[in-house]
Amino acid sequence: MKNILIPTDFSNNAWNAITYGMELFKKKPCTFYIINVHTIAAYPGGEAAMYMPPEVIEESILHENKEKLDKVLHEIERLPTNTKHTFHTEALYGFFTDLVKEQVKKKNIDLIIMGTKGASGLRAVSLGSNTGNVITKVPCAVLAVPEDAEYKNPKEIGFPTDFQLNYNTQVMKQIRDFAVFHKSALRFLYVSSKKDGLTTSQSKNREFLKTYFAEIEHSFHTLTGKKLDEAVQHFVESRELDMIVMVAKNLNFLERILFRPTVEKISYHTKVPFLVLHE
Repeated sequence: MKNILIPTDFSNNAWNAITYGMELFKKKPCTFYIINVHTIAAYPGGEAAMYMPPEVIEESILHENKEKLDKVLHEIERLPTNTKHTFHTEALYGFFTDLVKEQVKKKNIDLIIMGTKGASGLRAVSLGSNTGNVITKVPCAVLAVPEDAEYKNPKEIGFPTDFQLNYNTQVMKQIRDFAVFHKSALRFLYVSSKKDGLTTSQSKNREFLKTYFAEIEHSFHTLTGKKLDEAVQHFVESRELDMIVMVAKNLNFLERILFRPTVEKISYHTKVPFLVLHE
């Protein structure tokens, strides 16, 4: 049984995250916890809003959100029946990241699925502060689903890596199990700023991946001279990848892919979902 948490703000991209998750695990028994968090407002100075009695919150704020969650359940019921899936909803009030962290612990969550908002221009996907905070501050696997992402069975999964860190076997098992379940091939990408070869440590870590995933179709690829985020974008498009997987342990590497120095919010320039795993 897999426990999946999906926060929703009742937007189209949040609905897309729900339907994507249902498709991704359509053959697996799952419990979906769909939550809405009405965040505590803050004053311009950064101070939290004044205290509101629980009964006021329940009557004035959460009542409407509970009704919206009921509508989400009705929409789910209109989809093709999946007897392997069960759904629970909950309306919450408080600080978003803290409440998500609390729900993960309380409900023994295995995976968080979050929708991301599309933007104009280069079809950048702005993850926003909520998704960024969850990825970096909540110790749980996160699948971010771009607004325009259409579900395809993840036959080709990209795995950007700098081979700098030792790989935790528990995290690698999650990736291997996921790849086996979906009959996926793994495509490892190493981006080098110059044509120097791998260090001894990097070569050792690369060999570990080669051995660990020996029974799964996989290949190693190197791009030289490109910025990391641009290289990942190019790799996704040229290989027509269906998903990207990254390990949160190497936070600096992760941020170089997802964070733009000129923009305060996270950006990700593809329509491909990405999975971030924690140890």
